Amino acid sequence: MLFLRSLDNLDLLPEPEDHRILTAIDTKALGYPGSAYGLTDEEAQELRWPLNTMKKLEHPTGAIFFSIFTLLLIAGWPWVNSYLIPILPNSEWAYEGSGIRQLQSEGYFGQGVHVCIVDTGIDMEHPDFSHQQLSGFRDFLGGNHESIKDVGESSHGTLMAGILISNGTSKGVAPEVDLSVALALDSDGTSGSTDRVAQAIRWCRITQNVDIISLSLGGSPSDISTTSSETNLAVQEALDSGIFVVAAAGNTGLDLEINDVSQPSSIPGVISVGAISKSGKVWGSSAFGSTFDPLTGEERNFPNQKPEVVAPGVNIFSTASSTLSSPYAYSSGTSDSTVFVSGALALILQQFGDNIEGSDGIIDENEMRLVKYALATSSDRSNFESETHNSHSGYGSLDVVKWSKEVAFSFNVE
Repeated sequence: MLFLRSLDNLDLLPEPEDHRILTAIDTKALGYPGSAYGLTDEEAQELRWPLNTMKKLEHPTGAIFFSIFTLLLIAGWPWVNSYLIPILPNSEWAYEGSGIRQLQSEGYFGQGVHVCIVDTGIDMEHPDFSHQQLSGFRDFLGGNHESIKDVGESSHGTLMAGILISNGTSKGVAPEVDLSVALALDSDGTSGSTDRVAQAIRWCRITQNVDIISLSLGGSPSDISTTSSETNLAVQEALDSGIFVVAAAGNTGLDLEINDVSQPSSIPGVISVGAISKSGKVWGSSAFGSTFDPLTGEERNFPNQKPEVVAPGVNIFSTASSTLSSPYAYSSGTSDSTVFVSGALALILQQFGDNIEGSDGIIDENEMRLVKYALATSSDRSNFESETHNSHSGYGSLDVVKWSKEVAFSFNVE
């Protein structure tokens, strides 16, 4: 009884790193600032759940009815969930606000562009992938290359693939790309072995001959202390071969001991991506970049300052395991925002790939730099105070329509 009466003075507060984890705090406590969630302070207050609403359970009748309701909900969940999906909040704000839907309305869906995702795999049984035939699949974790699967406990690889290629309940950024998937991350979504990730990146480059490698992964700057790490070497080899590499800046923004974006997004030629929420503000957990490259000690210069861009990455609705009664889920992190930029780049390459390559048919370092220059100058800074690069918001938020126009200008496309 004492416990239930004390509920008057408690709120449940979602943890910024995982909103499913709720912490009980005093109602008078300030809690986390809005920036921790990538929201305003007012929006953050609305996330709190007053526990005193549970006081009705003090009465035995209330507890009985609550138990019956819970059992009925569990039994009928598949039926209930099928009706919930169409009315749950979607992620159209992410596609509309970044200009993706506008380019799609002009007929650009990534056709003819080859993307390789290195992740926990992919569940190709998902109904929203029925239009897609994988160009390649390789299992660097278990070696079973014939069995296409997602080993992630949270279907991380399938969630990321859905942002790119889904075409069903929602339409991804570039559903018509040629897609290869390298399974190189463990069930919890961690790389475990940099050698394994390096092998996956080299497979994308050599065997699959892709245009873009999307890496929704990364290690702490302190984890890889030399430029000779296998993952960094494999990424640099891809860049030197004219392959664009897009990588997550990392979800370490609230860790005061980490002062740079994750590896390998810290490599100069890589596009390092942070995350924003629906409000347009930078997600609190999105990593900060350092003014200096910690591996070389040299100052970072335009257009390779970190992170380069921020993109939608909070509460993104996407595809999950096909074994679920409703195979969809929400995801947050710079992993999600990375795929938005990878997909946007695929739309750019569909438009201007031949112009970027030039007469020799190869994208060299200068041409890659011009594409990054166009990204930096086209990024939207209307939601940010500074007019130049910022260690948290990069050059600004993704605007693929303006990026497209800047690329056309840079390569003299009429």
